[in-house]
Order: sequence, then C-alpha cells, then structure tokens
Amino acid sequence: MESENEREQAVESFKAFMMKSSTKTNLNLYDHLVQMLTKIMDERPENAVDVFEDMSLDLKRNIFQEKQDTLRDSPSSSLALLLAEQQKSLFSQGVDDGDHEEELVDSPLPNVAELAFFFEQAGVGLGREETQRVFLALKQLVDTQRVQRCRFWGKILGTQSNYLVAEVEFREGEGEEEEGTEETHEDEEKEEETHEAQNESEMVEAADPTPTSTHKPPPIVPREENHTGVNKFTYFVCQEPGMPWVRLPFVIPAQITVARQIRKFFTGRLDAPVVSYPPFPGNEANYLRAQIARISAGTHVSPVGFYHFEEEEGEDEEVRDTFEENPEFEGIHVNEMAESLNLWVHHVHHILQQGRCVWINLTQKSGEDPDEDAEEEDHEEEADEPEPETGPPLLTPLSEDANINDTSPWSSMTSSSLIPQFCIAVVRSNLWPGAYAYVNGKKFGNIYLGWGMKYLGTAYTPVMPPLPQSEYPSGPEITEALDPTVEEEQALKAALEEQTADLEETEELEDDEEDED
Repeated sequence: MESENEREQAVESFKAFMMKSSTKTNLNLYDHLVQMLTKIMDERPENAVDVFEDMSLDLKRNIFQEKQDTLRDSPSSSLALLLAEQQKSLFSQGVDDGDHEEELVDSPLPNVAELAFFFEQAGVGLGREETQRVFLALKQLVDTQRVQRCRFWGKILGTQSNYLVAEVEFREGEGEEEEGTEETHEDEEKEEETHEAQNESEMVEAADPTPTSTHKPPPIVPREENHTGVNKFTYFVCQEPGMPWVRLPFVIPAQITVARQIRKFFTGRLDAPVVSYPPFPGNEANYLRAQIARISAGTHVSPVGFYHFEEEEGEDEEVRDTFEENPEFEGIHVNEMAESLNLWVHHVHHILQQGRCVWINLTQKSGEDPDEDAEEEDHEEEADEPEPETGPPLLTPLSEDANINDTSPWSSMTSSSLIPQFCIAVVRSNLWPGAYAYVNGKKFGNIYLGWGMKYLGTAYTPVMPPLPQSEYPSGPEITEALDPTVEEEQALKAALEEQTADLEETEELEDDEEDED
C-alpha cells in the first residue's frame, strides 16, 4: 500500500510539474502533449516521428491566432517586396500585334548584355542581375517612346538614390511637341515677369523717384537649338528599373557655366533645390542634365577611323560638325589601341567657356544688318568686337588633351595580360572618374558609373562673392576729414577775424564816398 501511495504521489507531482505554465507563451507541457497526441490520433500521419516538431509548431501558431479578430492582417512592407512589385511590370509581355519580326529587325533597343560582357572583362559594370533589369527597363522605354536610337549612358550615384541614364534620339518629327510647349511656357512666364517688374517700377517712380542702378547685367547666352550641340540628344532617367522614366529638360549655357564652378553631390530627387554659390539656375534635374552634357563632351571616345567626315568641297575642317560611320573601317589591333592614345578620338563636341558648342556673338543684336553703317562704325566695331572662341575640332586624338597637374587625363590598358589572344583594349578617364571605353575589333562602347564629380587635381575652393557695390560716389563734400588741432583752430579764427575787419573797413569807405557825393 505504501508503494502504491508513493507511486500516486510521484505521478501527481510529475503531473503538477508538467502543468506549470511557461513564462514566455503561457502554455503548459501537459495540455500541449494532450493536444499533440489527440491530433496525431485524428490525422494519423505517416512517419509521425519525423513531423512531430513541425506539428508542434503549427499547433502553437494556431493557438495564438485570433479567430474572432475583425481586423485585417497588416501587409508585409519589406524593401524586397516593394522592389519586386515595382519590377513586376518588367517581366510582363505585351500583346502580340503580328509585327514581332519587323520590330526585332528595326528595334532601337541596345544590346546591353553585350556591353556588360565586354566591360565585365575590364572589371567595370553593374552586375549581371542589375544589368538584366536595366536591359528590361530600356525595353520598356523603347516600347513607350517613339525613338530612333537608344543607348544606356550609365549610372550616376546619389546620397539617397541613384540615377539610371538613357540617351535617346527621337525619330524625325517626334518629340518636338513637348519641346515646343516647354519653350512657350517659359517664354510666357518671362514676359509676365518683365511686365510686372516694369509696372512696379513705374508705380514706384511716380510715388517717389529712386536712384537708378548703374549695374549692367551680362547678356544672356541663348541655348543651342534642339538636336544640335549640347542638346543633340534627349536623356531619360529613372531611380530603379521598373520605375517610370523621366525626361530631363534641355540644358542652357548658364547652367553649364555655374555647374563648372560648384561641386554638389546628387540626392536622387529631381525636384531637389541646388543650394550653391554662384546660384544655380534650376533644380537637380537641370544640374543632372548639365553634368551629363559635360561628361559626354569629355569622355565619349571611339577608335580612330570608325567615324569620318562627309566629303564636301569648300568646307573647313574646324567647322565640320557632322560625321558618319566609316564602312571601310577594319578595326585596329588591341595591343596598339592599349599602347597609344593617338588611336582614340573624341566624337562629341567640346563645350566652350560660353556654355555652348558653337560660339555666338552677343554684341550683334538679332535682326541687325552687319553691313549697315560699316564705314562709320568700323573703328568702334574693331575695338568692341569680341574674339571668337574656338575649341578642339571633332575627332581630335586623346593625346592632345591637357594634363592635370602632370597627370595624364587618360589611362589605357588591356583587359588581361595572361590571355592576350582574347583580351580587349580599355581606356579610363582620370578627369571624370567612372568613365570607361572599350574596343574589340570593330566594336566599341562608352559607359559612366560614378558620382558625377570632376577631378580637379587641387583642393576645391568655392567662388568668393564679389565686393559690395558702392552706394554713392565718393567726393570731398561727403568725405570725413580729420579734426583740426588747437593751433589750426586759432589760425583759422584769426584769419576769419582779419577777413571780417577788412570787410567792415571796405563798407565804411563805401559809405563815406556815398555821403560825399
């Protein structure tokens, strides 16, 4: 009897131990085992010992689910899920309209996979996964825009997000409507501002005339026409593949001039203000477009002989601004391309200090006849006529580029010294870190992957603001004089007394003469 009582007490003690609630889940082992055995007996799974742990986890999970809760489950908002939702449209196929074979032949879609393959040999690129997403994003751009040519320009990094840049050339007659509307809106806004300023100035002058300023602002340099100079191509940007492509505005000379004087990191937001001195005329979208123009003009190169000028009689070599592909180009050996910079040439116009590719005379007004009154104003025109600015012509070799503090602006190399039979020639820009170009036989390519910052060679010094303008002309009547000494005051007082005495004597003499008469 005592042994049975002891056994019952042990069982009750062990049962009480198993019924102790957990401090984490507020469950006890006894009830959990009872429910597990009941579930196993009801379901009778095969290999119950193998799925025992999974069934235990499912049982605990079901206990903590609120079956009477009317609130919806909060959706997952992880960055990976949001990115997948954005890029879902890249993998969707459009409706087949029967012109699939014709689109494959005439499609302006660039072969980004081939470009990435060659640059990967040089240790440059975005990675195969991101490159494939960029490839699909460019296909999306080509399908939505009627373009004649499209090229992956590169990627510009930012502090908050990055910019993927696509270079686009529209077909003839396409893309002109949007450009015209932008210009008309800008012109209307400028005219309204000038009219308001004139009305305000007239009202102020009528009430209280104010001194007129002698400051004469410099003349505004007009921007280059569409499809010419720095506005030859149109650029689209997006932050991530799958996000909408945004068209960048055309660049004006004032934006390029100020962009050369400031250094700003991109934020990744096109509407972000550009706080700088000198003040930048525009937001980050305009600054991005100006930097793209500067990078393209300085780093887009090709092998010599790939392009050649159209043969026209009587045309000066420095004035030539159009070229075409040379069908007789047979390629240059890789080792020769890697050893000599004379075999690489610039095929994008140089940007002058005026902010344009083609210099314009600002002293000659629009509609003015240059031959009118030429004999009378000959000497004045010779004195005031500015000297035309010229830059290096198209297809200039890289060997003629200026050095940066005894550092060559370019570095050339081969992609591999171990397998020279299958290597490619690569050049890297030291002036714009992140700009690369390759040549492999008759194929070449350019890409930029960087922060959009130019290498200066020295520490950057911000432009100092000019001295404040004088408020009034300085003269002796308003110039503060030094206080006189005691001796000078006494001498002046004696001179004034002597002058007063002489005047009194003169007046007395005049009075005596009048009395005698």
